[in-house]
Amino acid sequence: MNVKKYSWIWPYLLITPALTVVICVVFIPVIEAVITSLKYHDLRYPDRTAWVGLQNYADLLTADAQFWPSLCRTILWAIFGVGFQFLLGFVLALVLNARFRFRGIVRAAAMVPWVTPGVLIGLIWRWLYDGDYGVINDLLKRMGFLTRGIAYLSRVDTALPAAIVSVVWQGVPFFALMLLAALQGVSTEMYEAADIDGATAWQKLIYVTLPSIKNTIFVTGLLRVIWVANSVDVIFNMTEGGPAYSTQTLSVYIFNKGNALDLGYASAMALLMAALLLVVAIPYLKMNFREEG
Repeated sequence: MNVKKYSWIWPYLLITPALTVVICVVFIPVIEAVITSLKYHDLRYPDRTAWVGLQNYADLLTADAQFWPSLCRTILWAIFGVGFQFLLGFVLALVLNARFRFRGIVRAAAMVPWVTPGVLIGLIWRWLYDGDYGVINDLLKRMGFLTRGIAYLSRVDTALPAAIVSVVWQGVPFFALMLLAALQGVSTEMYEAADIDGATAWQKLIYVTLPSIKNTIFVTGLLRVIWVANSVDVIFNMTEGGPAYSTQTLSVYIFNKGNALDLGYASAMALLMAALLLVVAIPYLKMNFREEG
């Protein structure tokens, strides 16, 4: 009888270890970040630490000449990066969904960019773009398109597009994998019915394939926008935000401020970015709650 009386406690005991980890890893650091954002907290001057309220946020929005340009670059970085990732990933998913020899090997090889650490991707592409010894310049010279190398990462007009190409290369396999799984769930009967009606390949893509996988496209797109906007490793290891701040996204700006030991200002910026990304995540959360309901 006692066992039955207290049986309600077992579910809570079972989730206690996971809940403890979440509290220690997520909630406590977030609370600490909120508190730090309300202070002047520069580790270079520990004796000057003081409460400043919302002054860090006010300075960020009104007095910081780098915040708004960094935010605009973040939007471009996310839109173009994720947009091309989706387009190329969708094409790759269609190719991998077809039947051909060695399909399993090709599918495994296509995942290599996705499983490669971001730091390593940044270093690889930094070498590829090198103005003197880079492979890209060497190939363009051999094909007659260039007579001298271009330092892509040292020029304001080419640094950000070059960084976007690298993050596109990294993220294409993610879209390919997710969309491939969705494509394999599309009923073959729908394609057979379309064939009977005389639909072309393009019409089957527009009226059968895309509507069938639209939820997967929506969810993966939102998640990838959040991840790319948050990413630091690839772009920082390629340019560190330069030249002349031309590749400094908001996440890189936060990272640089943290490296400069201005923790109060960096925390305020990080929380503001989290609020902006939460706005992006709202449609995803709504869809999840709608499905659960």
